[in-house]
Amino acid sequence: MWLMRLLAVLTAIGIAGSVLCYLFTNDRRYLRLASRLFRFTLIAVLLFFGLLILERVAVIPLVIPF
Repeated sequence: MWLMRLLAVLTAIGIAGSVLCYLFTNDRRYLRLASRLFRFTLIAVLLFFGLLILERVAVIPLVIPF
C-alpha cells in the first residue's frame, strides 16, 4: 500500500509541476501532459479499486469432491 501512496504523491507532484510550467511558459503542451497524467492515473485507480472490490465480493466456493 505504501507503493500506491508513493505513486499518488509522485503523480500529484507531476500534475502540479506541469500546471506550474504552463503558468510560467504559457505553452499548452504542459496542460496536455497534466490532463494525460490525470486521465491515466484515474483509470489506474479505478482498476485497482475495482479489483479490490471484486476480491471482497466475488467469493468463489471451493468444492472438493469426495
